[in-house]
Amino acid sequence: MGYKRWTKSEEQLQPDSRYGSRLVSKFVNCIMWDGKKSVATKVVYDAMDQLGKRIKDATPLEVFEKAIENVKPNIEVRSKRVGGSNYQVPMQVNKRRQQALAIRWIISACRSKSGRPMSQRLAQELSDAYRGEGTAMTQRENVHRMAEANKAFSHFAW
Repeated sequence: MGYKRWTKSEEQLQPDSRYGSRLVSKFVNCIMWDGKKSVATKVVYDAMDQLGKRIKDATPLEVFEKAIENVKPNIEVRSKRVGGSNYQVPMQVNKRRQQALAIRWIISACRSKSGRPMSQRLAQELSDAYRGEGTAMTQRENVHRMAEANKAFSHFAW
């Protein structure tokens, strides 16, 4: 039996109104600042509309889900103290954390850029992630590269 967190699980989360997707609803909640859900919803839906115009061969929801899937890390490094030394130990990432990290990386990549409205930055980052490029994908590659470099310490995994 796993540890129960105080946050709403995805089963409790209501699907969004336009796409009927719990993932989009979760993404809206993660984008939201200061409890302004209507603003966050507008940003996400505008970005999805732009995705529909940019990428013709798939629906915006398919592009969104594929972008999240592409950014999800399979492995990460965790710090572990062994005999007075700290080691970066590569470890598998569970599904829930994979999704959380992917969403967090995409949003932070959008927020780090400036000069354009958030919906345009989000649409750009999602289309880049869909194609396997962009800032969030770079972060994923860096995490995987770090895990590969520290593979020698994998026997310390707990």
